[in-house]
Amino acid sequence: MTTPSRVKVAAIQLTSSDDAAANIANARRLLEQAAQAGAKIALLPENVALMGRRESDKFAIAEDEGSGPLQQALSDAARECGLWVVGGTLPIKLAGESRVAAAVLVFDESGKQVARYDKMHLFDVSVAERGETYRESASIAPGAAPVVVDTPAGPLGLSVCYDLRFPELFRSLTAAGARWFVVPAAFTVPTGRAHWETLLRARAIENLAFVVAAGQTGLHPNGRETWGDSMIIDHWGVIQSRLPHGEGVVVAEFDLEAQARVRAEFPVLSHRRL
Repeated sequence: MTTPSRVKVAAIQLTSSDDAAANIANARRLLEQAAQAGAKIALLPENVALMGRRESDKFAIAEDEGSGPLQQALSDAARECGLWVVGGTLPIKLAGESRVAAAVLVFDESGKQVARYDKMHLFDVSVAERGETYRESASIAPGAAPVVVDTPAGPLGLSVCYDLRFPELFRSLTAAGARWFVVPAAFTVPTGRAHWETLLRARAIENLAFVVAAGQTGLHPNGRETWGDSMIIDHWGVIQSRLPHGEGVVVAEFDLEAQARVRAEFPVLSHRRL
């Protein structure tokens, strides 16, 4: 795939509810805004279709890969907007497994699915500040492998939310050729306040890679509050655009020639010893 020197990308911030149809319609509205702003690729947040009242709610909307109204809606949005869509995460059924995958599905501008990544690192933690406990592994099966996909903005490394805390994943994506990363997320407020920006900028800086992060934001029907602060960061760790709160779209332009020049002049990636 031929990559131009400059490409506009977008991150979409949502407050998803327990109404999957309404969530997808809202996502479609903001994808149209991203396309109108000149973006060639847009990222949706984690749990784009559903922030259920119970973890088990995702089973009711889970789909077989390649079939179902949620996937069709994202495929249609990509085709009709002429936009690559990185579909946050959708619950996808797994053969022989009672749990589902938290799958990032990538659709090209024709609406064809061209990549899938299943979230590898699952959020099984307690957040003391809020007295909240999360056990994603009860309903989600972990993915097995990193994924890099060619896009109009260059090779893209896929990740989801809690993956952000594992720099070895991003290093492996860089070693496989990634020039930018996406991080669809639903960060908690305490961890978002403490670590979100720092971790995103660190992944950009240490890999000399662009990072596009799209978050859930605000209060959801299950009582959970998410951090938001969707942003686009350049290969030097500079925040190009951000949306701290509320639903909306952030857009920024990748300067891929500048990235290539910096990677050549500051060859930290070739200096690795381990």
